Amino acid sequence: MKLTGAQILIESLLKEQVEVIFGLPGGAIIDVYDRLYDSPIRHILVRHEQGAVHMADGYARATGKVGVAMVTSGPGATNTVTGIATAYMDSIPIVVISGQVPTKLIGNDAFQEADVVGITRPCTKHNYLVKDVKDLARIVKEAFYIAKSGRPGPVLIDLPKDIQQAKTEFQYPGNLNLAGYKPTYYANIKQIKKAAQLLAKAKKPVIYAGGGVIYSEGASEELQKLAKAYFIPVTNTLMGLGSFPGEDPLWLGMLGMHGTYRANMAISTCDVILAVGARFDDRVTGKLEEFAPEAKIIHIDIDPASISKNVSVDIPIVGDCYDALKKLSKALSQIDQDIEWQNKHQDWLEQINAWKERDALAYEQSPDGPIKPQFVIEKLYEITKGEAIVATEVGQNQMWAAQYFKFNRPRTLLTSGGLGTMGYGFPAAIGAQVAFPDKLVLDIAGDGSIQMNIQELATAVGNHLPIKVAILNNGYLGMVRQWQQLFYKRRYSQTSLEHSPDFVKLAEAYGAVGLRATKPQEVEEVIKKALNTNATVFMDFIIEPEENVYPMVPAGAPITKMLLGGTVLV
Repeated sequence: MKLTGAQILIESLLKEQVEVIFGLPGGAIIDVYDRLYDSPIRHILVRHEQGAVHMADGYARATGKVGVAMVTSGPGATNTVTGIATAYMDSIPIVVISGQVPTKLIGNDAFQEADVVGITRPCTKHNYLVKDVKDLARIVKEAFYIAKSGRPGPVLIDLPKDIQQAKTEFQYPGNLNLAGYKPTYYANIKQIKKAAQLLAKAKKPVIYAGGGVIYSEGASEELQKLAKAYFIPVTNTLMGLGSFPGEDPLWLGMLGMHGTYRANMAISTCDVILAVGARFDDRVTGKLEEFAPEAKIIHIDIDPASISKNVSVDIPIVGDCYDALKKLSKALSQIDQDIEWQNKHQDWLEQINAWKERDALAYEQSPDGPIKPQFVIEKLYEITKGEAIVATEVGQNQMWAAQYFKFNRPRTLLTSGGLGTMGYGFPAAIGAQVAFPDKLVLDIAGDGSIQMNIQELATAVGNHLPIKVAILNNGYLGMVRQWQQLFYKRRYSQTSLEHSPDFVKLAEAYGAVGLRATKPQEVEEVIKKALNTNATVFMDFIIEPEENVYPMVPAGAPITKMLLGGTVLV
């Protein structure tokens, strides 16, 4: 039986077990939407295409499944680019389907035509322009396989209107064999043994774990087994938070520009770094020439292009994090049965404990003073007992969330680490809440970033999603203002948000619940009231306007040169 391209797309999505699509219809994708009308796939109607892609991204990060977004051609498609680039930078598996003008009009400046394949080529793992309906089922199969295999990433399918209407026999492909695309999942045992020998000789080892540990199924458990068996302290990148329990004594905290004192000192003093699923981002390394000067580096990553890209690596290991960590544990266990690892690393662990005593995250909340943002985050953690999926926007709110909310499990922090996309958190939280309607989903936001996709309040309310949004309202684009204060002589050029809306009234206007705290004594009451409300809630916390994120390493400085309230720590 012959099906139209629109029917084939829906049937193919069902074959891929797609349960939900985030999207916004338009003329160039209307045939697909017509077929979607009768399908069992749930559709979440968004208010802006950027929101749709962030929702698919949040859904993917929270579940490990491929998120799907669907939009129309031209402006609908170009509005997805920020979301696609966000997913690309953080290696998130999503498939974005865009409508396109009929094939005969492509290149003729037709109404709502845009070369979205060309536009997204640098920020997708792969993309397709479907030119023949006979190719459509195969392309969908490939798109999902490419998105979730190897190093995950976004894939775009651009589907012209006439292809949606054309007919052909439908047969969904079986196994794929893509020439030139063979991700390496299994780590080379010779490299593993070299790594084990190096770790066995180390006196001051550190594990540096990134987002790859979270995306590799079972890798977090293997990481914990290895660290605890051999008494090796662990530091995380922002994207790696949750891969190792934030309350474990071996955890050093986040590394880098806003990392903890102990993490930055440990990585700068250690003799061996075991880097797992991390890419040595400049926010982590600081001044590259002075990063980990005494350390030999072992780097595990499924993407060979990430190894030695930013720092020179002594032992590269290409493979899946789970497989490599499991093999490494076994290899270590076979080296010398008589090694007492805790004693071997005792001096190192005592040094780290001494660094822990210098609490660079300390702050003072005066009972009569303005609300400190750190106090709000700590109260959120305390009251929820950490049992939440937390999305963040980008900026100060993101860093305070990373520093003061302890993440004990993978896939509980959704944040734009690579691209740093303001407006990401709220739609990502919607995606996570759609995936897990019975779990608590928080969005920690700034008053600047929440306004970038605030229209998705209608999406949250319309779908009865009980997301709790904590707005740390300081009246500024906070992180830029902090840089202006510290490095531009307090010249606050265009960072004051003097005309923001009343977030309580705005929430109410959309049908959500709005709450506000202006004093420290009101913070706990507002949080508890929000958590006891089965609806979308905006919590507007009026915080200290000029509170800064510390520690802070100035851009380009070594990570040992940390600022703490104007003081340089060495």
